[in-house]
Amino acid sequence: MALVTPSFFDTSVLVAGLIEIGPASEHAQKIMSRIADGKIRAAATAWHCCLEFFAVSTRLPEEFRLAPPDAVQLIEEEILARFRVEDLPEKARRIFLRTVRADRLIGGRIYDGHIGEIAREMGAKLVITENRRHFLGLLRHGIRVLSAEEFASRAQ
Repeated sequence: MALVTPSFFDTSVLVAGLIEIGPASEHAQKIMSRIADGKIRAAATAWHCCLEFFAVSTRLPEEFRLAPPDAVQLIEEEILARFRVEDLPEKARRIFLRTVRADRLIGGRIYDGHIGEIAREMGAKLVITENRRHFLGLLRHGIRVLSAEEFASRAQ
């Protein structure tokens, strides 16, 4: 039976799931295989995560680094073809900025805040990431935050 709970996948899972980077890839690759096999059908991510995937994958250490054409191919064939990919709706942008101000986010934390807000706006019930603490603010919205290992063990 396929998992159909709306599940949002952060960049960290996309990178580890699509690029063999050692033991850190094990659970993310299992997840990506289940998505490819149709066992996980409600996979979602953000356009921002696609851009981050490109940025990270093309600047990894040389032994793991992708050439830009290979990164684009993976985004097109493995992410855009299999995931619901969303961006923050225009109507939600000012609200998000006010939340950033109220939550006192600083520096690069705004990026994970943005990704989390996209997950919330699209109705995700789960966020899967290797950076759990960056997304714990979603708990107040009833969104669970799991690591790839936790999700892979539950989505069998």
